[in-house]
Amino acid sequence: MAMTRFPHKHMSTTNVVFLWLVAILGVALIANLFWASFFSGYLFIASNLGSDYSVIQPIPNATSIIRIHQKEEADRNVKKRYPARFLSGAYADLPAPDMHWEEMPPAPVPRLDGASIQIKNLFYVFAGYGSINHVHSHVDIFDFNSNKWVDRFNMPKDMANSHLGVATDGRFIYAVSGQRGPQCRQPTSGVFALDTETKKWKSLPPLPAPRYAAATQFWRGRLHVMGGSKENRYTPGVDHWSLAVKDGEALEKQWQTEIPIPRGGPHRACIAANDQLYIIGGQEGDFMAKPGSPIFKCSRRHEVVYGDVYMLDEQMNWKGLPAMPKPNSHIECAWVVVNNSIIITGGTTEKHPVTKRMILVGEVFRFNLDTMTWSLVGKLPFRVKTTLTGFWDGYLYFTSGQRDRGPDNPQPRKVIGEMWRTKLSLS
Repeated sequence: MAMTRFPHKHMSTTNVVFLWLVAILGVALIANLFWASFFSGYLFIASNLGSDYSVIQPIPNATSIIRIHQKEEADRNVKKRYPARFLSGAYADLPAPDMHWEEMPPAPVPRLDGASIQIKNLFYVFAGYGSINHVHSHVDIFDFNSNKWVDRFNMPKDMANSHLGVATDGRFIYAVSGQRGPQCRQPTSGVFALDTETKKWKSLPPLPAPRYAAATQFWRGRLHVMGGSKENRYTPGVDHWSLAVKDGEALEKQWQTEIPIPRGGPHRACIAANDQLYIIGGQEGDFMAKPGSPIFKCSRRHEVVYGDVYMLDEQMNWKGLPAMPKPNSHIECAWVVVNNSIIITGGTTEKHPVTKRMILVGEVFRFNLDTMTWSLVGKLPFRVKTTLTGFWDGYLYFTSGQRDRGPDNPQPRKVIGEMWRTKLSLS
């Protein structure tokens, strides 16, 4: 039986070479696609590292991703270098009209956290820090009629050198409590009366407890003292005491306890007007003495500045009124009453949210007692806290305090004795 044979075809050398070339090209194509994918991923990662990698040319589908990350990085760098540009309006100067300010003869010494009282044309300026390591123990007097500093005399040795409360009945000036000495030394409970005609001092019954920068005012024949900071210089006090006084004499042997103030703390304005007592602004907390420091070196603590306004009426009840346009503190002697309005100059507001630095205030505020509304009168020549403010013959005056570091930096720097005035017209 014959067997059938299938034909056998031999492959030529040319065909073998061709197949090998096809296989090599296929492998190369696959490798190229893999490399392109890997390189695209590398570009995306590199773009996150910053602009130094921008020299690498991205493939088209990665361009938008790289540009977005580069823009985000640039935005972050701007925010780090210029944080003030990203502040909310609460920390910026409020829009207010410009005012024409005229520089007057400066006070004989610069002072911070001093006090002042105006009686007719005479402006009495008390105590204060000359620097953190030096305090004043005298009174300077400015005459608004002659626009000159006309007199100077010493205070009692036991009287506070800063953070004192002051009030007047029209002839006698009452100086209450406060801090003795520089840095953050302890408070005193001493109370003194000055006869402005004889320039003689007299001691009155001390406060029930020492206070720093308590709100002080003469109202209805009594000396009222409220709030302030307690003996540790930080804890807000809400106590309210009063003492009957007449012609520089105490009519009682001890202070009487009154209804507490709704919110405690130092550095607030206290005004008697229309047979009512007003408390404006202030803060909770203050610098404290560093523990163990032999010189009571000041150490910063957390503070809360507020713009609360309270009124004590004829029935001795506290009533909340519209708050200030911005939180404001260090204004205890920064006010005057003009045309049934309270005018307040400067102060401090809430700290910078990024740097945590103190922010000074450069506006002039008005509280209309007829409408119980706030408005802005204008701007000071610079931001400044603890101004000592007076009003005479149509002019608003302020002197002393601590001013800002410049138009673009609202942080406090230089303690000043400068005096300025502007014509004030209220409609």
